[in-house]
Amino acid sequence: MRNDTRLSRMLHVLIHMGRHEERATSETIAQMLGTNPVVVRRTLGLLKEKGYVRSEKGHQGGWCLGKPLSEITLLDIHNALGTPSLFAIGLSTDHPECLVEQAVNAALTGAFEQAQALLLERLGKVTLAQLAEDFDERSRVAMLP
Repeated sequence: MRNDTRLSRMLHVLIHMGRHEERATSETIAQMLGTNPVVVRRTLGLLKEKGYVRSEKGHQGGWCLGKPLSEITLLDIHNALGTPSLFAIGLSTDHPECLVEQAVNAALTGAFEQAQALLLERLGKVTLAQLAEDFDERSRVAMLP
């Protein structure tokens, strides 16, 4: 099973948008991500519906932030992308009548629910501005002799 990297990739794009004045075209973003411009437009369209990005058509067109990075959390973007599953681990349902399977699934379900609640809480506390500040610090350190 492939990992769903849309959250990470969109956070990457949004930080770049926050650090550049000019609009980014779907083609430029697609090249940066190694994907197709149609995929970029479809994914950014989800963020546009929530007001996190805006788009302009025409010669000077492209994508830009719709809100300041300080007003967007990781949870906001996760939710805008359609709240994809946070975990690739699943439950076995091959033998629902098996008491062992039932016990295992009950234990895993509780653990998954607790882990998801903790992760969602953490995502809600981190803003994109904090990620951008981390990037700025890493950039400064990388430039030191």
